[in-house]
Amino acid sequence: MEDYHNVNGRNAAPLTVGNYIVMMIIAAIPIVNIIMFFVWAFSKNTNLNKSNYGKANLIMIAIVICIYIILAIAGISFLNLPSQ
Repeated sequence: MEDYHNVNGRNAAPLTVGNYIVMMIIAAIPIVNIIMFFVWAFSKNTNLNKSNYGKANLIMIAIVICIYIILAIAGISFLNLPSQ
């Protein structure tokens, strides 16, 4: 039986409340948060749970950026409609 603290050679121990508080504080700092999400998501030494948290945040950031781009294009095209 595999130890849940070690999954595929990575630390998968549950994160503590303190870990979550520190992660939320870092996530609230502009620019630093994106850099840390990349570090947490792709570092081999990062806890598996923290790595998944970083990947999920990067996916959400990408979705929001795509929505903003779509809305910006729609807004620009709406403004360029010929008046009658």
